[in-house]
Amino acid sequence: MSEQPATPPGVPQWDTADRMRKALRQAGLGVAEMAAYLDVSRTSVSNWINGRIEPSTQTLRLWALRCGIDYEWLTTGQPGPGRPVLTGVRSPTMRLLPPLTSQVAA
Repeated sequence: MSEQPATPPGVPQWDTADRMRKALRQAGLGVAEMAAYLDVSRTSVSNWINGRIEPSTQTLRLWALRCGIDYEWLTTGQPGPGRPVLTGVRSPTMRLLPPLTSQVAA
């Protein structure tokens, strides 16, 4: 059983907001592009990547999908078992779920 070494004092840890920001940069996307993809305001995206508000699980899954990165890495900092951090699956037109603000008609 191997334990990860403790982080030395003064060495910052990456949090979800940091990984979200890095994923955007790696994917070559801007805040406005991600906001449009998620159908949210640019302010919401800014709040998430600056750590002011925690995004929902659905948002994180869509973020990982859009950026072509592993969801486990985005949420925990560790890639899922047997998965690369970069999945290579990225489509600017991919939309699996309706916009987060949409209501389903009865």
